[in-house]
Amino acid sequence: MYTIKSSQILAAVLLALNTAIQANEITAPTTDFAKPERYEEYPGGATTHTKKLNRDSVSHAAANMSFERESDFQVGNGFFKRLWVSAPASTQAGDGLGPLYNARSCQRCHLKDGRGHPPNGPQDNAVSMFLRLSIPPQNDEDRRRLREHRLNVIPKPTYGTQLQDFAIQGHAAEGHMHIAYEEVPVELADGTVVRVRRPTYSVTDLGYGALHPDTMLSPRVAPQMIGLGLLEAIDERDILAHADPEDKDGDGISGKPNRVWCAEDTKVVLGRFGWKAGMPSVNEQSQTAFAGDVGISVPLHPDGSGECTERQEACRKAPDGNSPQYDNLEADRVITELVAFYARNLAVPARRDHDDPEVLAGKRRFYQTGCIQCHAPKYVTREDSIGREQSRQLIWPYTDLLLHDMGEGLADHRPEGEANGREWRTAPLWGIGLTPVVNGHSYYLHDGRARSLLEAILWHGGEAQAQRDAVVKLSEAERDQLIRFVESL
Repeated sequence: MYTIKSSQILAAVLLALNTAIQANEITAPTTDFAKPERYEEYPGGATTHTKKLNRDSVSHAAANMSFERESDFQVGNGFFKRLWVSAPASTQAGDGLGPLYNARSCQRCHLKDGRGHPPNGPQDNAVSMFLRLSIPPQNDEDRRRLREHRLNVIPKPTYGTQLQDFAIQGHAAEGHMHIAYEEVPVELADGTVVRVRRPTYSVTDLGYGALHPDTMLSPRVAPQMIGLGLLEAIDERDILAHADPEDKDGDGISGKPNRVWCAEDTKVVLGRFGWKAGMPSVNEQSQTAFAGDVGISVPLHPDGSGECTERQEACRKAPDGNSPQYDNLEADRVITELVAFYARNLAVPARRDHDDPEVLAGKRRFYQTGCIQCHAPKYVTREDSIGREQSRQLIWPYTDLLLHDMGEGLADHRPEGEANGREWRTAPLWGIGLTPVVNGHSYYLHDGRARSLLEAILWHGGEAQAQRDAVVKLSEAERDQLIRFVESL
């Protein structure tokens, strides 16, 4: 087990890197797999926590955070866990839920700040997955707003941009997500047969009439929360350096950025967050979730009716919790900034077994099969990061934050911003091996269809088809080494 002293030493070393070494010299992919790389055991740089591994392993503050700032982290955590109630209530500090919603708190989707999962039967009330909704552009105005990035998607006229499966008393929920799975056998080169699940999604118990005939559905599992501030602190130039939208180098890997509207800065910027990189910042991602998931008004989305559309008249007329003492909002700027601070500073845990010979062998497989072409291993963050904890850190998130065509098998056929219906952002891999420890399951990908890391790999197609096929050709021992490495991240 690492010690706090180790983290303090690392902080001093990384400070020295600021003047001693250029970032591109230390972020180049390694070719030596005989031993770990220097500082590899600290994937979040000096923010990495070294606490005991348990269900709270992705809920700790950045290790380099001052005592004074940690109090803000704890207050932000309190708002993250707050259970909102419908308005009017005896206190204006916590009312305004819905009227339509998916969860009563942020924590109910991001369980223990970790990875969500598909519903596990009708008695499963740990809500951590929902359906995104949209329709194709219907007129020139829709096309203009999409072209200018003022919208990422065209909301469904009655149901908006996501299906809310709960409602406050006296109102109908919008409907319920139904999933049907088909098991498909996949034979590996050594004769091993892996059965993967192919899901089909539909909506039942519609509360406000039929869906638009061209409605597009996209399932989304809540992702884990660690390292968000570090991803936000990666220099845009370092992300774009991995982009090759025309595949000019001919390696079959394109990688393109998503460009989205930033309401905070009122301009088009690089998208980094969400399964299709549809959000520009931690704060905007957080505020949009407040409005869409919980139905709470915030500075960027001040409507007290949440996602209730004009066609849901009773929902629009319901009392809201907008209050003068909170800037005529339900969650004012103080609350949203504290929640964003909390989200930015959830620490990445230290690596496990990074120097184990089997893990190092698996790392070699990961590199040799070409996985790092999308899951780019490391970066040095900007010196002018929003958070001082995230400034000038050597980090190992294993993502390029770019969009890639993942093939027909994973396609949702629902564009979002510049992402088409087959494209997804490369998911960061840090902390992925702790999913069973923190959340008690091993469901992966954007909709939790994969029941193991191997199943997740086997769903890769499109630009990742060659890498997926290279894994299929590995021997059982080589596959086990590869999985050991990914689990150690």
